[in-house]
Amino acid sequence: MKIRVGYEFIYDCPQPTPMILTLNIHFTRASDIITADHLITNPSVPITAYRDAFGNWCSRIVAPKGRLRLSSDALVNDSGRTDIVNASAQQYPVQDLPEETLVFLLGSRYCDTDHLSQKAWDLFGKSPVGWWRVQAICDFVHRHVTFGYEHARSTRTAGETFLEQKGVCRDFAHLAITFCRCMNIPARYCTGYLSDIGLPPPYSTMDFAAWFEVFLGGHWYTFDPRNNAPRFGRVLIARGRDAADVPMIHTFGPNTLASFKVWTDEVQ
Repeated sequence: MKIRVGYEFIYDCPQPTPMILTLNIHFTRASDIITADHLITNPSVPITAYRDAFGNWCSRIVAPKGRLRLSSDALVNDSGRTDIVNASAQQYPVQDLPEETLVFLLGSRYCDTDHLSQKAWDLFGKSPVGWWRVQAICDFVHRHVTFGYEHARSTRTAGETFLEQKGVCRDFAHLAITFCRCMNIPARYCTGYLSDIGLPPPYSTMDFAAWFEVFLGGHWYTFDPRNNAPRFGRVLIARGRDAADVPMIHTFGPNTLASFKVWTDEVQ
């Protein structure tokens, strides 16, 4: 199958404003890209790029004073296969984990493991280890947290999500990641495109999505406590410890987001 993905951001800036943009499709999907997701700025401004510490492709610009439009429109091949389910995937003891996974056991900006460690063991300490423990965490988060765009708050931590029992997809992911780390399971935050392709209408308003991956049995596997069911058509943009590592647009100065659109559509 082919999926058209893209976005449009319109910003009003009262002065020249540096920005870091993490909006390009992840390099692991490079071979699937049919039409490249070039970043287009209007008015045109110089763009420089680099890879961050997690391998994500980032762009740097200085937005001029006034209105700036950022957009991209790409076409991607997708296998049409749903997220892999491997119920036999086992959890490694911490001493046997690869070194590159250890950072995803630690607390981070939005994943406050120190606040939730005891609660995690109380809730999941008797659940089967491995895949089913992660699934038990996702089941709990899916039931415990009420989704709603009106609940969005950029400063909400996993501990606050647990107490408030509401949030958006990133809050679901942060809480599940935190519980996994508390249970000694490496977990990393993911952001990208995820449509309602294959689901019955009515379809929700498109937005960027958040999910997470865990390291089990020597591989990284996708889990999604917001939807809590295998999905297909995910197009990864970035991975990190939590949303603080992979903001779509990080601005360094006053600005107003005047308009925001995202699209993810199957192309026949």
